[in-house]
Formats: sequence, C-alpha cells, structure tokens
Amino acid sequence: MLLFLKAMGFGLAVAAPVGPMSLLCMRRSLAQGARMGLATGAGIATGDAAYALVAALGLAGVSHFMLAHERPLHLAAGLFLLYLGLRTLCARAAETPAIPAYEGSRARPVGSTYAGSVLLTLTNPPTIIMFAAIFASLAPPGGFALHAAVLTVGGVFAGSALWWCGLVAVLSSARHAIGPRARRWIDRIAGVTLVAFGVAEIRRAL
Repeated sequence: MLLFLKAMGFGLAVAAPVGPMSLLCMRRSLAQGARMGLATGAGIATGDAAYALVAALGLAGVSHFMLAHERPLHLAAGLFLLYLGLRTLCARAAETPAIPAYEGSRARPVGSTYAGSVLLTLTNPPTIIMFAAIFASLAPPGGFALHAAVLTVGGVFAGSALWWCGLVAVLSSARHAIGPRARRWIDRIAGVTLVAFGVAEIRRAL
C-alpha cells in the first residue's frame, strides 16, 4: 500500500504541470463539458501508465524503439498540436458569440477523444526516462516483482486520473458562469498556445 501511495503521488506530480495536454483538457472541459474533459484526462493518464509500465518492467526493446524514433514522434505530435490550435482559432472565429453555439456539440465521440489523447501522450518518448528515474527511487531491493510493478503502475494511473478528474470537475462547474466574450478569449489564447507548442515540437524533430 505504501508503494501504491508513493506511485500515486508521483503520478499526481507528473500530471500537474501545465503543458499542451493540460491545455487541451482544460479547453475541452470548458467548451464541450465534463465528458470530453474526462475522456481527454483518462487518455493522458493511460498514456502515462503505459510509459510507467515500460519503465517498471524494464522493457528495453520497447523503450529503445520509442527513443530511436523520437524525432518522427515529436514531428507527429507537433503537427497534431498545430492542427488543433489552428482548428480552435478558425472554428471559434467562424461561430457566433451565442452560448448555445459555443456549447453546441461539434465534439468528437468520447472514444476517439480518449484514443487521440492516449496517442498524443505517447508521442513523448523521453517520458520513459523520467519514469525510469522515478521507479529507480521506488524500487525495493532486488528490483520490481510483477505484483510490485502492477501496484506502481496502478498508483501512477490513479494519481494522474485523480488530478484530471479534479481539474475537469472545477472547470465544468465554472463553464456556465463564463460569458461568451470570455469564452472567445479563452479560445484565442488556447489556440495560439497550442500552435506555439506544436511549433516547439516540430523544432525538436528537426
């Protein structure tokens, strides 16, 4: 249980910093509601857990493959973030300022939102190195047994999921209190920031 709680704390700490995935989750929670926000957060937590599993089990072949293809993965992530940012800017500019239009559902199905979040999270192979360092500090003498690895990965997932659930709950409860003008500014800021993250990822790939 202590190992699970420690891993849960690490999962929470990994999820908390603001990055492109955090921004994407926040915007979807405000624009499309809790279901899309939770689907995004669950996808991010699943991606983190997948990398944690690779690190915990010492799957050298998988980590070597991901790190060897780091540049194409960064390029894919950058292009996708660029697309999301431009789509956010263009879609919001084309819509009327009425709240029903903003809240209308152009949202993708929950399943594809979840899958897209998992794939986008997995386009950052250095995360394996980070989890390997974390697990080195958590590993009991003699390394991880299978049950300990499962507990650790489960803790990482639980901590990450806890963060996203809390964030989505706060934002979803506040979305109806935000006026159309503020929503448009949120979209503009989110779009520009996602484009900037996309360009940064593409530069890492070059």
